Formats: sequence, C-alpha cells, structure tokens
Amino acid sequence: MPDALQFPIIDLSFPDRFSIANLIRQGCVDHGFFYLVNHGVDEELISKVFEQSSNFFSLPIEEKMKLVRKNHRGYTALYAEKLDTTLTTEGDSKESFYIGPLADDLNQWPLEEDLPSWRSTMETYHQKLLSAVTKLLSLIALSLKLEEDFFEKVGALIEPLAFIRLLHYPGDLNSSSEEIFGASAHSDYGMVTLLVTDGVPGLQICREKSKQPQVWEDVPSMSGAFIVNIGDMMERWTNGLFRSTLHRVLQPRQDRYSVTIHPLLFTCSVISCVICSWGQKIEMLHSLQILAKTVLWNVWKAVALSLVHQDSHP
Repeated sequence: MPDALQFPIIDLSFPDRFSIANLIRQGCVDHGFFYLVNHGVDEELISKVFEQSSNFFSLPIEEKMKLVRKNHRGYTALYAEKLDTTLTTEGDSKESFYIGPLADDLNQWPLEEDLPSWRSTMETYHQKLLSAVTKLLSLIALSLKLEEDFFEKVGALIEPLAFIRLLHYPGDLNSSSEEIFGASAHSDYGMVTLLVTDGVPGLQICREKSKQPQVWEDVPSMSGAFIVNIGDMMERWTNGLFRSTLHRVLQPRQDRYSVTIHPLLFTCSVISCVICSWGQKIEMLHSLQILAKTVLWNVWKAVALSLVHQDSHP
C-alpha cells in the first residue's frame, strides 16, 4: 500500500516568511498542492458555511432551480457539469452553488425567510477568504523570488474576481455499471484554489498527467486546514515550474460537502500566449481589457525575469 501523500503545511502566522515561501515553492514544484493553516478563517464560521450549504442543498429541487445559474452565479444541478469531456457518462454526480464578487450585485440569494442568515454567512466567508488569499499571494510572490508586495504593486488586487463554490456530492445514488465520478479529472483554470472539506474522503491527484496509465493518489484532509492547489494560469506564468495538477473526486459512499474559492486577480477575457522558455523573449498577450493586459504583462514579465535570473545563477 503506497504511503499517504505528504504536502507541505504552510502556516500563515509563522514569522519567518522566507522559510514559509520556500515551503510553498517546494509544494508547488513537487505536487502543485499544499495545506494552509492559521489562515484567519474561524472554525466556527467554516462550520456555519457547511451547515448553511447543507440547508440549501436539502431544499426540494424545484426550489433550488429557482436560483439556477446565470451570470456564473447560482445553482447547478446534479449531472449538469462534466469536467472531463472525454467521458461518455451523463455528467458528474455533484450539485453546486456559485457566489461571485460581492460588489457587482449579480449574485443570487435564497430568500431570508427560507434560509435565515444564509446570505450574511456567505458574504462574511467570502470576505474572510479574500483576506487569506491576499496574505497567501505575498508568500507566493516571495516563493518566486519577487518582492512581497509584487501583486499589489502591479494592480492585481484591484477588483479581483473571486468565486466561492459550494459543492454537494450525494452518497445515496444508485450504482450502475459505468464509472461515475463526483468530479471527473480536471485541472483548475485560475491562479490558485483554496478548498475546505467536511472530512469525507474522495479527493485524488495524478502527479504525472501525461503518463499512461495514470496513477491516482488519495489526498487526506487535515482538520482546520485549507487544501491549496495551483491552477493553469500560475503554471503558465511560471513556465511550468509550478504544477497545475490533475485531480478528481470519487463518488462518495456518504454525502460529501466541500467549499472552494477560485480567485482570479483581474478581469481578463482572452489569454493568447504564455511565458516562453526562460532565456527567450516574452510575447505580449492579447486582452480585451487594458487593465487586464497591463497586470498580466507585469506579472508575466516579473516572473519570467526572476526565472531567467535563477536559471543563470544556479
């Protein structure tokens, strides 16, 4: 039986930030995953979020469908999504609810009389998570040998797009002959993802996604910790130094709840290029928004120059 995966544990309260940044670098290079503790989000608040999530998903389907997803906010029903489009199954065995940036008034909310304090709980959680993400980004900058406030200086934290996703994987589904996943194999598209689960197992990663046959390893949960993984955008920024690791969720034997946040640092419609090899030029990206173009260019340029410097000074 293979040994359990060992991810670095990143403590946001640890005073030696350079040591923590080096641990982040190790986790991002080796696995694309690490644990985050002492993140500033209270256990009591996390418990309330899981309770309110369960309350919503326990509603009759006709009530949930009143908040069906639009503008990337709201409810997505069971089997409505399939993250691995190569599969022939009908869809992933999960239902979800999306909550986007709080300032744009596009979010959908259950009525207060139906689910008291539901909206206020989610709004508080959203704000707390953004605070934790901001602290984490400064350490990620250090891990790339950049200045600690790099992302703030280039304007990456101006009106960030951050989406919370409440997830429910029912455990009482009828079994069939075909293999169905709670969430089929995929990598995340953004910069980083922060995940918290209710402790029910099911998350797996494949460290070598291009090799066949694929080898899948269980990711153990850690009480009080977020599981953090690198997304495709960060992998591209670092020219593959940091991994955006393939992962999936098995169909559970009992109900499983989790909550993710996918922070994007800016509004960007099209990304048309990535960092070239370390000693080569960086191509300009094409974006439909000037702010996004400026931020992305500054991020890519600084990360690439840092990598070039490291490559020439072993």
